[in-house]
Amino acid sequence: MMRIVLWGTYDTGKPRVRLLRDGLRQNGFDLIECHADVWRGIEDKSQLTGLPQKIRAALRWFAHYPGLLWRYFQLPAHDMVLVSYPGLFDVLLIRVFAWLRGAPVVWDVFISIYDTVVMDRRLVAPRTSLARFIWGMERLAIQAADLVFMDTQTHARRLEKLFNLPNGSCGSVFVGAEVEHFAADREYKKIGEGSSGEKTFQVLFYSQFIPLHGIQYILKAARLLRDEPIDWVLIGRGQEAVRIRTMIKDDPLPRLRWIEWVEYSDLKIWIRRADVCLGIFGTSDKAASVIPNKIYQIVAAQRPIITRDSPAIRELIRHDPPGVYLVRPGDARALADAIVQHMNTPEEKLRRPCHGDLLQRIDARAIGDQFRRMIVEKGFTGG
Repeated sequence: MMRIVLWGTYDTGKPRVRLLRDGLRQNGFDLIECHADVWRGIEDKSQLTGLPQKIRAALRWFAHYPGLLWRYFQLPAHDMVLVSYPGLFDVLLIRVFAWLRGAPVVWDVFISIYDTVVMDRRLVAPRTSLARFIWGMERLAIQAADLVFMDTQTHARRLEKLFNLPNGSCGSVFVGAEVEHFAADREYKKIGEGSSGEKTFQVLFYSQFIPLHGIQYILKAARLLRDEPIDWVLIGRGQEAVRIRTMIKDDPLPRLRWIEWVEYSDLKIWIRRADVCLGIFGTSDKAASVIPNKIYQIVAAQRPIITRDSPAIRELIRHDPPGVYLVRPGDARALADAIVQHMNTPEEKLRRPCHGDLLQRIDARAIGDQFRRMIVEKGFTGG
C-alpha cells in the first residue's frame, strides 16, 4: 500500500481538495494529513479587500510553516508528498525536507497564479516586472516538484506551454463533484406555472464573476429573449461585478435576479429549481482549457446544461447526450437558441435523469482512480 502525506496549507473549503483527499482514501492509499487550516472562515478569497486584511492573512499563513515542518519530521516513512491547492509556497518549502526523507513531491497546481492574474484576468499587465516575477516564482515551484498535474489534459498542455515544460510532462485529474451532495431527483421535471398562472422557465448561472465565464454573453442572450417567459437567476460576485451591474443598469431586465452569495450547502437547491443551468461562455484560451466545478456539480445533479464547446469539455462529454448543449464561445445568439431549443423540447422526452453515464467518472472514487493511474503512468510506485 502506498503511503502518501498530504502536506501544507491546502484549502479544504474547495471541492477539488476534498474530492482528491477522499478519492485517495477510497482507492486504498494510506493517506496521512499534515495540514494547517489557514483558510478557515475565508470561503471566498475576494473577501480579502484592503492591504491590512491581506497582510494579516499573509502573516497568519506563513506563521504556520514552522509547526508544519516540525510535524512533518515526526511522521512515519512515506512514499510521496502530495501538495494540493493552493500550494506554490508549500512546494518550495517542502522540497528539501521531502528530499531528505527520500519522498518525491507531487503538486496539484490546479490554478496557475500567472495564468490567472496575468493572462486571463489581466489584473497584472504582461511584460511588467511583476508579471515576470510571478512567472519566475511559479516556474521555480513547478521545477521543485517531481510531478505536477492539472484538472484536464488540455489545461495540462497549456501549463506546459506557458512554462516551457516538456510535452506530456504534466498530468491531469478531473475536478469531479461530491455526487452524494448534489444527488438528483428521480426524474427531470420542469418548474411549472408561476403564481400568475403563466408558464415559467428558469435559467440559472452561478460562479465567480470573472472574465473566463463570459457573463456578458448571458446578459445579451437574456435581452434577445426578453419577451419570452424566462426567469434568469445569477448567483455570484467578483472581478466583473461592476461591469455587469453597469450593463444591467443601462438596460434593465425585469425578469433577472442577481444574488451575490449562496452557501455551498444551498447550491443544490438552486440547481434543482432550474430548468437549465449555464456553464461558461468566455472566448479565452484558458476558458477552452478548463471544466469548472459547477459543470461537474450540474452533471451530478443530472440537470440540463448549456456551456461553451471546447477541447476540455470534450474530455468529459465525448458525444452530444440529451440535456447537454455545447455552443460557440462568445455567441449570445447561439446561447439564446439553445435555451429556446430546450424550452421547446417536449417534456416527455426529458422525463429521465441527464448524464447518468457520467456519474461514475466524476465521483471521489473515480478521481482517486485517475490519480492512481496518473502516477503509475509517470513511473511513481511505492510500498
